[in-house]
Amino acid sequence: MSVDSVFVHKMWDDHELSKMVTGGIPFPMLSDGGGKVGEAYGVYDPDAGVENRGRFIIDPDGIIQGYEVLSPPVGRYVAETIRQIQAFQLVRATKGAEATPSGWKPGKLTLKPGPDLVGKVWEVWKVSMESE
Repeated sequence: MSVDSVFVHKMWDDHELSKMVTGGIPFPMLSDGGGKVGEAYGVYDPDAGVENRGRFIIDPDGIIQGYEVLSPPVGRYVAETIRQIQAFQLVRATKGAEATPSGWKPGKLTLKPGPDLVGKVWEVWKVSMESE
C-alpha cells in the first residue's frame, strides 16, 4: 500500500515488478490516497506527502505482532519478513509452547518458554546457530 494511485501501481507492476517476480507480485497493491491508513499506522509524512516504508505483520485476530519502518531510500529484506511470518505462525500453532530464537528458521531449534528457561537460554542457544 502506498499513496500512489492504482494506476501507478499497475504501471510499476507491468514495467518493473513483473520483470523481477514471474507473473508479478501475488497480492494486490492498494492505494492510500491522502495517507489515511499510513497516518493510522504512523508512517505517513504529511509534509512530503509520502509514506515511509512500513511492514506490519498482523495476526488473524487483527493484532500487530511485528513491524518495521524504514525511511524511503532503504529497502526491506523480503526473506526476513517471510522468516518472521513463519516464526509467528509456529508460535501461534503451538499456542506459545514454543518460541523462536534470533535467526530461527523452519526445522531449526525452538525454545520452550517457562521458568526453567529463564537465565539458561545461553545453555541451549548460541548466536552462531543463526547461520547454521
